[in-house]
Amino acid sequence: MGAPLSGTAWIDRYFTSADGLRLHYRDYPAAEPGRLPVLCLPGLTRNCRDFEGSALRIQGTRRVLSADLRGRGRSQYDPNFLNYHPGTYVGDLARLLADAGVEKVILFGTSLGGILSMLIAAGTPQVPAGVILNDIGPEVAPEGLQRIASYVGRHAPVRNWAEAAAQMRSMYGVAMPDASDADWLAFAQRSYTEVNGVPVLDVDPGVGEAVRAAPAGAAPDLWPLYAALKPVPTLAIRGELSDVLSVATFDRMQREKPDLRRLTVARRGHPPLLDEPECVTAIDGFLAELP
Repeated sequence: MGAPLSGTAWIDRYFTSADGLRLHYRDYPAAEPGRLPVLCLPGLTRNCRDFEGSALRIQGTRRVLSADLRGRGRSQYDPNFLNYHPGTYVGDLARLLADAGVEKVILFGTSLGGILSMLIAAGTPQVPAGVILNDIGPEVAPEGLQRIASYVGRHAPVRNWAEAAAQMRSMYGVAMPDASDADWLAFAQRSYTEVNGVPVLDVDPGVGEAVRAAPAGAAPDLWPLYAALKPVPTLAIRGELSDVLSVATFDRMQREKPDLRRLTVARRGHPPLLDEPECVTAIDGFLAELP
């Protein structure tokens, strides 16, 4: 992991959602334009900065758009937490693509972002030229869902960056057992923004309220959404220690889509950070084969 860089390699852009929110995305121009762009979609409580390392590398050959979903990062918080759901996000992302002047992209989604990628592929099959799913599939393991629901939106305030790094370690330590103190500080810097000298988590607590307000019971069947990826080149990444994407689901994904590219990242839980050497090799190799 490295510390966040200054915004010299990207442009911060804003657009307006259908219900009037000001939403943000980073636009990394391609050094050599001409190939299809990549749209990066973060996880439930995450933001566009999670893709910074990947975007800075990919922009050598492709434009990269990295979204802050509503209620995250620099995007406006929604006063109605019930609007924090995939249907709303997909509508927002359609507006992001229109604002960017893009009709066809490679979707690159972590966790929730991968579910949104499948939704986009099912609803607008003309949009994706390829898909990268980071530690997500058509079934979310119940233990991972319960873990996420237990903490999202319930983070205690921190007073400084050391406490912010410690808070991230307490939440994600099982996913990154070999991360150093410097790694955790860098991760915290992608998770918080300093406000009046104090780090503040970059996510609306209402996101957690929305998760806990969802109907109890079995998770929705996402296999029909995954079926929409059958004609789309797809790379699926799984953390070896993941409690969200099980080995059984990962194997079924291969059976349902025999041409699926797969990678299991050693000593990583949910989700891999994407800077692991094997991730870099797999992502770059996959993108090299797409238009």
